[in-house]
Amino acid sequence: MASSSPKARLENKVAIVTGGARGIGECIVRLLVTHGAKVIIADVRDDLGEFVQRDLGEHSVSYIHCDVTLESDIENVVNTTVTRHGKLDIMVNNAGIIDEPKLSILENDKSDFERVINVNLIGVFLGTKHAARVMIPKRVGSIITIASVASITGGITSHAYTSSKHGVVGLTKNAAAELGKSQIRVNCISPYVIPTAVTHKFFNIDDSSGVHSNLAGKSLEPQDIANATLFLASDESGYISGHNLVVDGGYSVLNPVFGLFSVNKV
Repeated sequence: MASSSPKARLENKVAIVTGGARGIGECIVRLLVTHGAKVIIADVRDDLGEFVQRDLGEHSVSYIHCDVTLESDIENVVNTTVTRHGKLDIMVNNAGIIDEPKLSILENDKSDFERVINVNLIGVFLGTKHAARVMIPKRVGSIITIASVASITGGITSHAYTSSKHGVVGLTKNAAAELGKSQIRVNCISPYVIPTAVTHKFFNIDDSSGVHSNLAGKSLEPQDIANATLFLASDESGYISGHNLVVDGGYSVLNPVFGLFSVNKV
């Protein structure tokens, strides 16, 4: 008789998820655990990270305080993971921040720009570097970064955020080019707008706004990004590397202002 439960796609795999204490990261953690992975949450939100650890059980999840802008913190998370589990199969660079939506570049401060780049790009560089450090000797691994649809277009978010996400795609391609010889796959995922408190505030929109989707009647949810992460983490994507998986319901293929299918006809 066939089993009614889904097959675990990450059985015996070990993963790190930065920014895994809440939001998209937490959703990714929960799905990876469901599919058999041992997961380490690396975050600065100790109370939330420890809650997820207790909720899912310490046999499946460990929480480690980690500021992704500090190389010593990233190095500690990776080293602790290998000491505890003997290996690292999956690195998910999910931690990220966004700055205030200042519409004029003249109003943008250098310090704010650097703060976003430090988390969103340098943090990804450090996560990729130290994951590769322990994956190369094993000649196996999947490194995944959560980018944004802002990685392939302009005008959606701030200068700093857009720059950081474009940089992530470049880093992904370069790392994939280098690490392929070690059988390590490097990819990123670029979501469209996910309706959360943060995006509502940034874009000054609410749940009734149609901006959340180009697919009629559908909105992008954190679970959609977790599903994409699961695919890139699993052996099902075994020949995919250097790819930017855009999860936007077709938004980026359509200029909503001009064209045969535009909302506002010319």
